[in-house]
Amino acid sequence: MTTSNQPANSRLLPFQGPQPYGMVPDLVVPGALDLDADEHLWVPQAENVSFRPLCFNVSEGYFVNLLRVKKVGVLSRHRHTGPVHSFTLRGRWHYLEHDWFAETGGYAFEPPGETHTLVVPEGVEEMITLFHVTGAYVYVEPDGQALGIEDVFTKLAAARRYYEAIGLGAGYADRFVR
Repeated sequence: MTTSNQPANSRLLPFQGPQPYGMVPDLVVPGALDLDADEHLWVPQAENVSFRPLCFNVSEGYFVNLLRVKKVGVLSRHRHTGPVHSFTLRGRWHYLEHDWFAETGGYAFEPPGETHTLVVPEGVEEMITLFHVTGAYVYVEPDGQALGIEDVFTKLAAARRYYEAIGLGAGYADRFVR
């Protein structure tokens, strides 16, 4: 839409005003969905489990990463303190507490407060899912007793340790911090 005092081609001009004070810079991760990217980008989390960070939003308490699992069986039992959005990019997985399966190309929403047990079923050689996690995972026993937590800060610390150990430097992880 143009106004009478603006030429029609003004739509092609970039915004001329200032951005809000304190606004963080954009974050662009080239090749974010290259599932076979350089192995050094994948941070080991457990045997045959790794993640590739895309965003550590420390000011809002969320992280976005690709989770890769190269084993069959139970991965974890956990409770969510905030909402989780996921897109399955390769393979399939499910929760023991539900009858649905997350499959390649699918989306799932997991509400805050839900507790479930993540399983990679027989026949899956590799599962990769993009997770957007707000808040924390609280790892629990079957009766709900807490065992540990994982949040943006523990994920960032793990990435910093790993990148330091492989020679990229701890600061490599900082490119994903907002």
